[in-house]
Amino acid sequence: MEVYLDNAATSAAFDEVTDLMVKVLKEDYGNPSSRHKKGLQAERYIKNAREVIARQIKVEPKEIYFTSGGTEANNTALIGAALANRRRGMHIITSSIEHASVLEPLSYLEEQGFSVTYLPVDEHGIVSLDALKDALCDDTILVSIMGVNNEVGAVEPIEDAAHIVKNFRENILFHVDAIQMYGKLPIYPSRIGIDLMSVSGHKLHGPKGSGFIYVKNKTKLKPLLLGGNQQEGMRSGTENVPAIAGLALASELTFKDYSEKYDAMCRLKQYFIEKVTKLDECYDHSGAAPHIISITFRGVRSEVMLHALEDKGIYVSSGSACSSNKPELSGTLKNMGLSVEDAESTIRFSLSRYTKASELDYTVEQIAALLPVLRRFTRR
Repeated sequence: MEVYLDNAATSAAFDEVTDLMVKVLKEDYGNPSSRHKKGLQAERYIKNAREVIARQIKVEPKEIYFTSGGTEANNTALIGAALANRRRGMHIITSSIEHASVLEPLSYLEEQGFSVTYLPVDEHGIVSLDALKDALCDDTILVSIMGVNNEVGAVEPIEDAAHIVKNFRENILFHVDAIQMYGKLPIYPSRIGIDLMSVSGHKLHGPKGSGFIYVKNKTKLKPLLLGGNQQEGMRSGTENVPAIAGLALASELTFKDYSEKYDAMCRLKQYFIEKVTKLDECYDHSGAAPHIISITFRGVRSEVMLHALEDKGIYVSSGSACSSNKPELSGTLKNMGLSVEDAESTIRFSLSRYTKASELDYTVEQIAALLPVLRRFTRR
């Protein structure tokens, strides 16, 4: 039996998405910048994708720019906004539990002379709004807070954060990394004061190498890629039409039956947590997101549990997929106050619309059988 519980890392593409991408690759393969029929045909896919996504998050199509994924979207938002607005100030605020694709660009900006304040979180991974209020100053130009934490599924109070930021000064830009939020929880950026928002396609059954950034109209942003002036110069380079078309279709299919799938995923999440935490010394740290579960198996290192489960056909993660090849302790779990031992014994399970209760039952059965053996081996 194969059980895939690493959907926060990547998800299987919808069959309809792969079929559409093959069609675009083989039949509608024109360059969207070409003025002949093939090019105009390709351009229509991009136009349709903008309209589909804009309709779902209730913004204007011209505010959607396609990228190669969430990392590029985050880099564009942060570096592009900082460099375009540096004359107004050099101070940026973020949380201490952001994804590497936010933390690394901010580290780069610190090397360029910007100062960055990293807000603390509580034991549930929720960012401190009081600390945000205290950190805002006349030099602040940008605030970036993720919508859903990728390791524990904490849902951040981004609407309240946006309200605080905009009340302090309207022209401070507010960015949200919505990569684990889009398609899982409702988010309407223009309604709550978001100026920049990043999304990745392969987290919602779309293709890898696809994503978009929402840029509020008239927001100053310095492009990172220069060249052919595609996408109004915001993101030069021939557009990846198959990926863009696949992203739009995946987004459309995700939102088509959103409420039903959301409720089902929430039930499965709670079902799994109740079963697994009945096992000896197993503790839940999960946030409110419907798809991410964080469990500490005290006395068993996470990589040991991960590979033991893999041998049983169960695929999970010991943290962020983008950071799992690094030996450092999880910054998220550390900032939530977990001990080193517990942080090193924590596994992330992440669900999708395809996850079945029988798969979770099998997973719990295997964990129950593995724990005594692994703990005995570890503690010798």
